[in-house]
Amino acid sequence: MSNITPGSSSSQIIPVILCGGSGTRLWPLSRAGFPKQFLVLSGDGSNQSLFQQAISRIHAVGSKNVTLGKTVIVTNEEHRFLALDQLRELKTQHAALSAALLLEPIGRNTAPALTLAALYAQDQTSMSGDSSDPILVVTPADQTVTNPAAFTKALAKSIELAQTGAIAILGITPSAPETGYGYIKVQSQASAEDVYTVERFVEKPNEATAKQYLAEGGYFWNGGMFVLKASVWLAALKEYRPDILAATQTAWQAKATDAAGEAEFIRPEKDLFKAIPGESIDYAVIEKCPGSHYPIKMVELDAGWNDLGAWDAVWQVGKQDAQGNVTSGDTLVSNSKNSLVHASSRLVSAVGVENLIIVETADAVLVADRKNSQDVKNIVGQLEAQKREEKNLHRKVSRPWGWYDSVDEGERFKVKRIQVKPGASLSLQMHHHRAEHWIVVKGTAEITNGDQVLLLNENQSTYIPQGQTHRLANPGKTPLEIIEVQSGSYLGEDDIVRFEDTYGRS
Repeated sequence: MSNITPGSSSSQIIPVILCGGSGTRLWPLSRAGFPKQFLVLSGDGSNQSLFQQAISRIHAVGSKNVTLGKTVIVTNEEHRFLALDQLRELKTQHAALSAALLLEPIGRNTAPALTLAALYAQDQTSMSGDSSDPILVVTPADQTVTNPAAFTKALAKSIELAQTGAIAILGITPSAPETGYGYIKVQSQASAEDVYTVERFVEKPNEATAKQYLAEGGYFWNGGMFVLKASVWLAALKEYRPDILAATQTAWQAKATDAAGEAEFIRPEKDLFKAIPGESIDYAVIEKCPGSHYPIKMVELDAGWNDLGAWDAVWQVGKQDAQGNVTSGDTLVSNSKNSLVHASSRLVSAVGVENLIIVETADAVLVADRKNSQDVKNIVGQLEAQKREEKNLHRKVSRPWGWYDSVDEGERFKVKRIQVKPGASLSLQMHHHRAEHWIVVKGTAEITNGDQVLLLNENQSTYIPQGQTHRLANPGKTPLEIIEVQSGSYLGEDDIVRFEDTYGRS
């Protein structure tokens, strides 16, 4: 069992990215299979997803005086390859970036997620013979800031506090009477520049109470960003929620580990993990700490922070034109004001509108009043109740080997455009209810078709009969693209029997 006694020696800094959540208020761009943290939304010109921004922000604090360890990403098992692909993109900017992906089989909220990260960090320092107590820099994966330098300064101050054994929390300078956030109440006098002792935490207020908080002063938004030693978290959890600690340790001890190139995949035991009580970091521990023997400090963060919790927030941080419109993609706007227009796959035009959200994807269009953008979750609820696929997947679906785009379908047929990464392959599989015709449009395809293995080049094709074992692979150094025409009585994605699979899905 991991040591949970708080230490006092100098510590390695471990970035911890909490990468759960589905971002239902940002439908139709955010889906269960491609949630908001993996989207490029902030319009800051970096072309980085929110997940990538979170990693880059923490890594900006690294220096000769601050040693960063392996980045720990706690995410859903289903999102592991999305995270891995975006990590690989970041390697061009952060050559030394390495990561461990702790894969949850089911969401159990943030307290178990942070506990997994703390156990991993302690195990790593123990295995390396390092006697130091790792400091966890914990941030959600779905936020953005407009002033990175201010964020780095606040984070560095938080690390200094954590070195002393304190729990440091970043408190957002409020800019409006926001009712969607919890608040941190601090003691009236700062103990140092922008550093306060936390008096208490308060729940999300109504509008009148939020206005009162701003008028009184001493209240800050709680953005869910913490800096603390791994041992401090585990000791506090043992004191306040020993049931969560014991259950998470049990699932962790039965974990399985495999590698994906430069990254680790670590899976706590599935059934044991499902038995962990679900709870947030705040409710389990943090809200109990003010006035206790766990010193909790707040560092003020005034850095243009936003958690992009709804489309109105995306409009607020977007690059607005002279009329207050934020546009993205192929759009034309005339005589319109203070609206967000996002086009993904076709021309979208808006004439004579104000304060609207218009978001187009290949398979869905959202039109909403900006002030009601939080209520998009109600549409997602209806999609779920009707068991509609638009809740979970886009028409274009990412896969670990590449992607597919369902460009057309009708009774007894479906047409897909498929791209396979260089060196990648689909599983060896079979379908009970459909046949497939493959046409190569770019690159070279290595095709297993029953007992045959053949190479096809551009404009060549093959037919896969119903029930035939088959596999598609790209042996080349450039992306392979094919058109797949399916025909049969049932064309659902669940009509796949996998015999071998590089990605652990068989």
